Amino acid sequence: MKRAPILVFGLLLPLLVVAVEAKAPDQLVRTVTDQTLPLIKANHDEYTRDPKKLYVMVDREVLPYFDFRVMARSVLGRHLREATEEQRERFVKEFRDLLVRTYATALLKYTNQEVRILPVRAADEKTVLVRTEIVQGGGAPNISMNYSFYRSDDGWKVYDVSIEGVSLITNYRSTYAEKVHAHGLDALIASLADANRRAQVDSTATGQKP
Repeated sequence: MKRAPILVFGLLLPLLVVAVEAKAPDQLVRTVTDQTLPLIKANHDEYTRDPKKLYVMVDREVLPYFDFRVMARSVLGRHLREATEEQRERFVKEFRDLLVRTYATALLKYTNQEVRILPVRAADEKTVLVRTEIVQGGGAPNISMNYSFYRSDDGWKVYDVSIEGVSLITNYRSTYAEKVHAHGLDALIASLADANRRAQVDSTATGQKP
């Protein structure tokens, strides 16, 4: 399901821009949604003119609250376990940069949708599923989005997101597994690095400020 990551990231930013502190995950979602979506709307034109400002904001305010190592292990499975430490570090870096770019692209599509937070489902005291609905309006069906949190030593972290029942981790796992089987892990990392590099060049090609 190719559209899943783009749709996920387009409305994922409201999750975790403030410090995690002692708030429950659903409280985090509500607080940050209420604080952040108006900010995105207010700065939409500036972010469109200068995408790097959006890159910086996403990298600084959102992605620190994701556990990329847990996500990387889930995405690559045994391929990461069998990798060298250098390969692991490179993959995590490029995967993180990929998510920054995906956020930045998808956020510009935000059109003031309402976010409804549904009752939380807790698997245990350390794992929580926060369910939300994106109200499309105009007769369009709502989009269900679920955020999987776990309690780390640094507070609650996101380790997976699903949209309409499709897991972000599962989506990338199937795509990346094919590439690793066909060309190897180094080739996958190189392709991510090249895509990230080209995106940085493209974002400045029109004379925008770096």
